[in-house]
Amino acid sequence: MRKRRVVLLGATGSIGKSARKVARDIPERMEIVGMSAHSSVDQLNEAAKDFPKAKLVVSSGPDGVERLVELATMPEADMVLIAIVGTGGLRPALAAIEAGKDIAVASKEILVMAGEAVMKAARRKGVYVLPVDSEHNANFQCLENHMAKRSGPGGECVETAAQESLSSEVRRLILTASGGPFRTLPAEKLAAVTIEQALKHPTWNMGAKITIDSATLFNKGLEMIEARWLFGVEMARVDVIVHPQSIIHSMVEFIDSSVLAQLSVTDMCFPIQYAVTWPELK
Repeated sequence: MRKRRVVLLGATGSIGKSARKVARDIPERMEIVGMSAHSSVDQLNEAAKDFPKAKLVVSSGPDGVERLVELATMPEADMVLIAIVGTGGLRPALAAIEAGKDIAVASKEILVMAGEAVMKAARRKGVYVLPVDSEHNANFQCLENHMAKRSGPGGECVETAAQESLSSEVRRLILTASGGPFRTLPAEKLAAVTIEQALKHPTWNMGAKITIDSATLFNKGLEMIEARWLFGVEMARVDVIVHPQSIIHSMVEFIDSSVLAQLSVTDMCFPIQYAVTWPELK
């Protein structure tokens, strides 16, 4: 079994905390060698107690992005898990790819604004782009054989052949949505909702930005774009259904009308662990 040496960008957020739990639970498979926080110095120092050998970076200063790039390219790491809110993870992601490191992506904005560039760079360098979002990780599990061909080292020919195979066999990628806290609220009452109400997600415990985006369903639009780039399919074949129980995280419908689904409880440790231990899952 291989141990992943992971740099965790965004160690004090909700994804970062889950990633740290995974590292504590499976130390034989995951070792955190570097961590960053934007400004939560005390929380970062507290996190470092579990990983005393990890290099720490606080990125709130004027040279913050450069320090993240330095962390993402450190020689000791072979994977960078990007859990930074918003667009701040793009440059570190591209730098990690150029340094020959796999990236695990929880910051969907990276692929929304630069999906073509990120995936092209990963193909050129022969590294993996592994999804951590629960929906995309679920699709990844349903399409594991395809993704092994698409993402693995081997160059453009392997990528093209696998994309053609995926294109010819898959009818739809189906993402699920809980519907958020206002799913059953009459439309005429939406103008009066409060931020506090919007932050009470019915099934997931997440950071404030993604929780608000989920309440408006804006997040699901971003996830559709992310799926388009991760799996190399056109947007017309990326679908969304409302599933309030959030047990089915995604489905894949094939051209013979058969459907594969991934089901689990709502715990971000599962997709993080899958990404970190893939493809050696035993």
